[in-house]
Amino acid sequence: MTMRVEHHPVLGSLENKQPFTFYFNGETYEGYEGDSIASALLAAGVRTLRQHEASGTGRGIYCNIGHCFECRVQLEDRKVVRACLTPVKEGMVIHSVPGYKKGGE
Repeated sequence: MTMRVEHHPVLGSLENKQPFTFYFNGETYEGYEGDSIASALLAAGVRTLRQHEASGTGRGIYCNIGHCFECRVQLEDRKVVRACLTPVKEGMVIHSVPGYKKGGE
């Protein structure tokens, strides 16, 4: 089941936009031109993007406007970005930001 919004009154329609493949934590996903990393993952049912630094609990999309920094992900070049503000691109490799490791493991 997809959670993708295919017809949006402000952003338009996905009807003529081309799909492409990208990768998150070793899994393959489909995005469309105009998708942010967050919107593409949310459409695929992914809710957890990273682990909280102190508690290790899952974190995902919260404000979706770049204010809260909860949706941080790491790109293949090790740059950390906010998933809600970063366009996803064909072939992009994305990872969760490493979180808390109990006992320094």
